[in-house]
Amino acid sequence: MTDQLVGASVWEQTLYDHLTNHENDERELLVEYQQAAAESGSAAFRYLASLIVDDETRHHRLFQDMAESLRIDAEMRPEEPPIPRLGGWGSDPHKVVDVSERLARHEEMDLEVLHRIRKELGDIKDTTLWALLVKIMELDTQKHVEILNFARHHAKKSIG
Repeated sequence: MTDQLVGASVWEQTLYDHLTNHENDERELLVEYQQAAAESGSAAFRYLASLIVDDETRHHRLFQDMAESLRIDAEMRPEEPPIPRLGGWGSDPHKVVDVSERLARHEEMDLEVLHRIRKELGDIKDTTLWALLVKIMELDTQKHVEILNFARHHAKKSIG
């Protein structure tokens, strides 16, 4: 059973319940990955599972932060939530826009390089993990571009 948020709306409590329940599911999944990796007898699977465990650990932390941020807001606590509210783009949001655009361009160039590298690894895609790892880096780079585009969009909105 999850905690009851003091003064929360039905929507806030329902969302909080979903977040904390999912966090518990993530915790169980994390343990399952760790056990599977340890018991597999495969160095390759153990390595790949460790990559997933890293992601799942971050997901677990994000769900904790989201639940705590929701609790702080719903209960109107004075402290800052772990996940900052949108709107605080600094004294000069133009800087956020500029740096986000510059970094996104670098990430997009990196994406092209990674794609070329993955193509070069085609001959060994069935004998090494390398092509998969480069594909994962491509996906991470796409995620970075998405984050930077989000920041740029919202920083621009704060300018007016």
